Amino acid sequence: MFGTADQSGPAVAVATFGRARSGGSAGSSSHPVRQRMATAPAEAQAPIRPREGVPRLSNHPLVQRWSALCRAIEGRIRHLDLAPDLAEDVGSARWFRGLATFLSLLLLAAAFWPDFAPLEAAPLVRIDEAAQREFAAQSLTAQRRGATSGRHFAAESGLVLRLDSAPERPQVELAATLGENDSVPRMLQRAGVGLGDAARAASLIGSAVPLDAIAAGTRFDLVLGSRTSPSQPRPLEAIKVRPRFDLALSVERTAGVLGLRRAPIAVETRPLRLQGVVGGSLYRSARAAGAPPGTVQDYLRAVDDVLPFEDILPTDEFDLVVSYKRAADGQGEAGDLQYAAILRDGRPRLQLLRWGNEGGFETLDALTGSQQSSDGALLTPVAGHVTSGFGMRRHPILGFVRMHAGIDFAAPWGSPVYAATDGRVSFAGWHGGHGNYVRLDHGGGIGTGYGHMSRIAVTPGMSVRRGQVIGYVGSTGLSTGPHLHYELYRGGQVVDPASVRFLARRQAVDPGQIAAFKARLAQMTALKPGTPNGYLR
Repeated sequence: MFGTADQSGPAVAVATFGRARSGGSAGSSSHPVRQRMATAPAEAQAPIRPREGVPRLSNHPLVQRWSALCRAIEGRIRHLDLAPDLAEDVGSARWFRGLATFLSLLLLAAAFWPDFAPLEAAPLVRIDEAAQREFAAQSLTAQRRGATSGRHFAAESGLVLRLDSAPERPQVELAATLGENDSVPRMLQRAGVGLGDAARAASLIGSAVPLDAIAAGTRFDLVLGSRTSPSQPRPLEAIKVRPRFDLALSVERTAGVLGLRRAPIAVETRPLRLQGVVGGSLYRSARAAGAPPGTVQDYLRAVDDVLPFEDILPTDEFDLVVSYKRAADGQGEAGDLQYAAILRDGRPRLQLLRWGNEGGFETLDALTGSQQSSDGALLTPVAGHVTSGFGMRRHPILGFVRMHAGIDFAAPWGSPVYAATDGRVSFAGWHGGHGNYVRLDHGGGIGTGYGHMSRIAVTPGMSVRRGQVIGYVGSTGLSTGPHLHYELYRGGQVVDPASVRFLARRQAVDPGQIAAFKARLAQMTALKPGTPNGYLR
């Protein structure tokens, strides 16, 4: 407690330790509280009389000794200035004493600085040691670290015996799947079949179906028996596999010897017709109608060879027929695409039918020859402009003058390349500086070549029609940018393609073949649309 010792004297800090101040200063009228008490009514200033029977505490010996101690401490620190003004007497002993007091108070405040770490709430239920042991027995932490979980009790009778090792299962049933570029023996060994049993089982399956003909993703259901010792593999007891849609095989162990049992499956094949509106995506619409992904891809490729996708409207309808197989066990599988069409306003805008020994798609107009131009004009093999003609020129990469045996057409990367006229593919592949190259034989010693393509869309021996897509523009081989190198051969010698005009002669059409084509087309269009699910039911 701090105050003034005298009103007229200097202001000196006086400390009192746990006692009431005595002397005249204590009763000085200059204190505001005492001034208010002086003006208080007389009855309020009357001294409070102690209650009878209770001695005054001020006369107690302990109180007197405490007061004497406090007065001694006050006498020692009366002339000690503990909190001087640090703006005065900078550098003096008094100033350093005040600085030490200031730093001590800062350290004291920092020591009691509160901790803002999160406080753990008290549990709703007190968990004692017994509860903790129970939780540990039921937790998975011990099992994750390699130990067992749960409670273990000692045997209380001779009926419970301790086992040195746990008994193995008498049989193990599992499934294995044949991977891409995998073999049946390796797949069986990875599944846990011994080397000898895997080789024997693969030999039995190969006697019924060539092993390389089994498609990737085929499921093998295995049954392994009990082994004689932990170091030995489990013996193979049985294998069930369906390598073909119409055949199921079973390898079983009888009298210790593996044997093969064949189970042919009756399969019914008939065409399935799917229709729908093209909408925003022809692919998604066909998939929504129930067509398998492979069938939709075949349909898109067949349509794209004749009709650009840009010419197909969202309001048009797709129409396709696929050969569908239904097995006796209820499973279904899509076969080859047989018919592909685009309908507009209920009338066919494009009709393609799988026809001929090569399995390609034909239209009725192409079969009769009415699609060919009557004037025999040369069809530009790509939608682009000529950048380099036929003749001598300086090669842009090699740097010297040599013969340019063709015409270069500049076109965007990926633009379709069309066959100049009907012919047969005599070469399709990499051809040195030509890069990806296709050569067509048109008969009569006439041939055409198409180079620097990014991708080839035909195979050797394939017959192509005038305007059919045979590849796509690229920049493979000795090329400085995407373009098509087009050349023409006559009698094995290159000639200027601009100097030759193809004569489009209509070949003689077999009336019987035309009638068979029309009958097959009418059969496809007479089918009622359905869905694969409805077909399976």
